[in-house]
Amino acid sequence: MTNHIEKLIQQLDDSTGPSYDARAELIDIGSNAIPAIIDGLPSLGGFGQLTAIEVFEEVADPRCGPALIVLLRSDDSTVREWAAMALASLKIDGAVDPVRRAYRACLARATPPDWSEPEGIRWALTELGARTPVVPPLTTRLRATTADDAPGWPSAHFTEIINDLADHAQVILYSQFWQVAAGRTYSVSGTGLNWELEWTAPWEHLVEESRIWSLLEAFEAPAGDNIFVAPTWIDRADLRPER
Repeated sequence: MTNHIEKLIQQLDDSTGPSYDARAELIDIGSNAIPAIIDGLPSLGGFGQLTAIEVFEEVADPRCGPALIVLLRSDDSTVREWAAMALASLKIDGAVDPVRRAYRACLARATPPDWSEPEGIRWALTELGARTPVVPPLTTRLRATTADDAPGWPSAHFTEIINDLADHAQVILYSQFWQVAAGRTYSVSGTGLNWELEWTAPWEHLVEESRIWSLLEAFEAPAGDNIFVAPTWIDRADLRPER
């Protein structure tokens, strides 16, 4: 069995097809495969390490925690992001400080805060209880009027949410739209409006720029009783996390 597991681990790097079957079989083997996957991680490329992270999350064996922490220092930004998110989803003890260091390193590399890696790490810090998003009172009340499992806020309130967030010094990064129909949730195409913020500008300028762009998006946003909007935003503190 040991040789078979090692062969499966090496197949995790093969994106032409074998990785999918190897991933499924390793998940089926479960915790018995975890030590060998941990040992094999250094021999895998980025694709294989990402697939290994998926196995770790599915098996949910806490022994993978130290290996995931090591992956936070990978040269691959997606590996770093997925490792942080896996640490959070698995609630690994002792993960907060390493994930916080990974976020500080991300900012030190001048990675724009609206890129995937910093967003994923912020999510991880939030899930680990090390970050508390700022949710202003009006935005909180508007969310409370919807179903608990609604994917955001009713799109009819989008303008109110934008102004509430900006009035509380929050920078909106982007927004996603969803439709709920027949008990299912579907992604809805937005306005196609994209913007890039100059992150060296003063925070107040970033807040107002994001307000202007978001209001333009709200003007053209899809509407309807079953359309929801889920904006993503950050606070000034997200650009200077605790040491």
